[in-house]
Amino acid sequence: MASCFPVLATNVFEEGDMHWKILKVESSSPKPLLVFAPTEAGTYPVILFCHGYAIRNSFYSKLLGHIASHGFIIVTPNLLCSSMIPMLGPCEVKCVGKVIDWMVEGLKPWLPPKVEAKLESIILMGHSRGGKTAFAVALDHVKTKLNFSVLIGIDPVAGPTKCKITQTSPKILTGVPRSFNLGIPVAVIGTGLGPEPNSYTRMSCAPDGMNHEEFYRECKPPCAHFVAKEYGHMDMLDDEIPGIIGGIMSKCVCKNGLGPRDLMRRTVGGLVVAFLRAHLKGLWEDFHAILKDPTLSPAKLDPPQYAKD
Repeated sequence: MASCFPVLATNVFEEGDMHWKILKVESSSPKPLLVFAPTEAGTYPVILFCHGYAIRNSFYSKLLGHIASHGFIIVTPNLLCSSMIPMLGPCEVKCVGKVIDWMVEGLKPWLPPKVEAKLESIILMGHSRGGKTAFAVALDHVKTKLNFSVLIGIDPVAGPTKCKITQTSPKILTGVPRSFNLGIPVAVIGTGLGPEPNSYTRMSCAPDGMNHEEFYRECKPPCAHFVAKEYGHMDMLDDEIPGIIGGIMSKCVCKNGLGPRDLMRRTVGGLVVAFLRAHLKGLWEDFHAILKDPTLSPAKLDPPQYAKD
């Protein structure tokens, strides 16, 4: 009888075999978009990715490219009002809903030849406040034409402090374990240094009570929780961020890990790919191997948690 935890069949923490490209959609869609799409003919699952607070969608190019190289289409709208000015939370959620509805008819013309988007249901994913936005969309704070198959929060944050009255709108955390009625598999990927204050600003970008720990606690199975203990809230972004404001947001606002960001990007990308392969395609080898031996990850992980029922 085969082991329940076989050795990785494919190294999800390395770039995949598929060539991909970035497509800029600046017309026809409700907001300007970046689409990360394989260039090889085929039909691929679609991820809707929400970027973090006051961060551009382009700052995640290497992370999203890693995921696309394993056979996924990623649509990431620019959820800023202008320059680096973020939308209000409810407006951001509504905007994501409009982008999802646009994808039904609007995405296909922008894809490479013979590349098709699998839109029976889509994957929701987001980082920081974008992670909270992805949860809010999954929790029906906006109605959409498409259903959702999986939800992934990358160091999601619900507000600036641990006091629940200061949750940014819409308020979704209840403080009650397993209170989220999502009905889909959820993965939460957190950082060990996110709750710690930065030495420059004395701010915590992912404060206790509002961060990945609480999001995971309120999820119903099946749900997984991974924590990269030696990395910070922004360490999955690109190394080089253009512009002074972008560089400050990326490198100076939050506490950063001491290791190379490449290790964190490959860790997050690999965890996303392994979780999606397991829950969308029934290919559990990579996911089970990581659960059994988290040292397979490029960045050091705390012991993973996975609740099946």
